[in-house]
Amino acid sequence: MKIAVCGKGGVGKTFIAGSLARCLVQAGHPVLAIDADSSPNLALTLGLTSGDAARIVPVAENEELIRLKTATEYPGVFRLTFTVDDIIRNHAVLTPSGVHLLVMGTIRAMGSGCTCPAHSVVKALMRHLVVERNEAVILDMEAGIEHLGRGTAGHVNSLLVVTDANRKSLEVAATICRLARESEIAHVGLVGNRVDESRHETAIRSFADEHGLDVIAIIPYDMQVTETGISGNALDESSSVAFQVIRELSSRLIRDGE
Repeated sequence: MKIAVCGKGGVGKTFIAGSLARCLVQAGHPVLAIDADSSPNLALTLGLTSGDAARIVPVAENEELIRLKTATEYPGVFRLTFTVDDIIRNHAVLTPSGVHLLVMGTIRAMGSGCTCPAHSVVKALMRHLVVERNEAVILDMEAGIEHLGRGTAGHVNSLLVVTDANRKSLEVAATICRLARESEIAHVGLVGNRVDESRHETAIRSFADEHGLDVIAIIPYDMQVTETGISGNALDESSSVAFQVIRELSSRLIRDGE
């Protein structure tokens, strides 16, 4: 089972990705969570402390790892083929939630050094994770799906596009869904998040109808999620209405993936 979660920044996709990963572990599935956002914070959602999260070196920023994988004896020339399974074994972090976490990191901008070796490692690793791994993989993505690429997108079981009722968030969601269709991802659906009024749900469903999109879940606004985000305390999953809806969503995704 391979599930990618994306959406406009600030709509709560990381909370949803992390909660899905937790639910899958609790259902007995081994889970590898991939933080592919340029501002990674999935570690906190999975129960790591700020200090532990800060000590994680993202794959794309691990200069020694990139050198070992791509360097040749010729300056300016690097290897295009290499193994990546050992990266998961050596660099994935076991979190208190029981989910293993791998942080991809940001490829440096042009002008700050050659981006090709790091890009090659990240691309090869993403393909390995989506195409060749057997465990459940949850990918917390940026707004686009460029990380997946055409060679791997078709192997993602589901793309969950998170949005709130804000028109800008909905427009970004529609663009992502269009890109996903061009990449032939099998199942693409909207997840409405932080919905605290009926008119917000109506706005999301109406927009989805206008654009021919499927709404697969509506997650209510949950003050406990907001408060734990501020305090840094652990979420009480048993009393969180948002988490319970995500648990139901995870159960449907498990059934669909069987």
